[in-house]
Amino acid sequence: MAGTILVLNGPNLNLLGTREPEVYGHATLADVEALCRAEAGAAGFTIDFRQTNAEHEMVEWIQQGRSGLAGMVINPAAFSYAAYPVLDALKMVECPVVEVHISNIHRREEAWRKDTIMTAAVTGVISGLGIAGYGLAVRYLAGLARG
Repeated sequence: MAGTILVLNGPNLNLLGTREPEVYGHATLADVEALCRAEAGAAGFTIDFRQTNAEHEMVEWIQQGRSGLAGMVINPAAFSYAAYPVLDALKMVECPVVEVHISNIHRREEAWRKDTIMTAAVTGVISGLGIAGYGLAVRYLAGLARG
């Protein structure tokens, strides 16, 4: 498991490619997964890629991966703003964690989107680079794990 990077995706990301393409683009979640696998594979790592619309499931996955991973990438999506159980679970994770957002949450019209509570528990944040942010997160985590 030490050569594994866990990539977690929150609510509504299963609809990437069709959900608000003017904000999130036309790439699908399958495209995101392929990008993550390619980045990880090039560095000698594997990807465990998951998506859920259920907060309790996200908490369970984070708890399962709290130790023994090379790193974790999380796009908490709407969990970013009020999912304190997800935040608490992230605080227990022993590996580096990168929070990714496809859109630039700081430029969004809705003021509440700018304040992600998850930032308090993660190593770093990538926001606004489209799905390329996932690839950058995986590459960063692989580099850290290699030393």
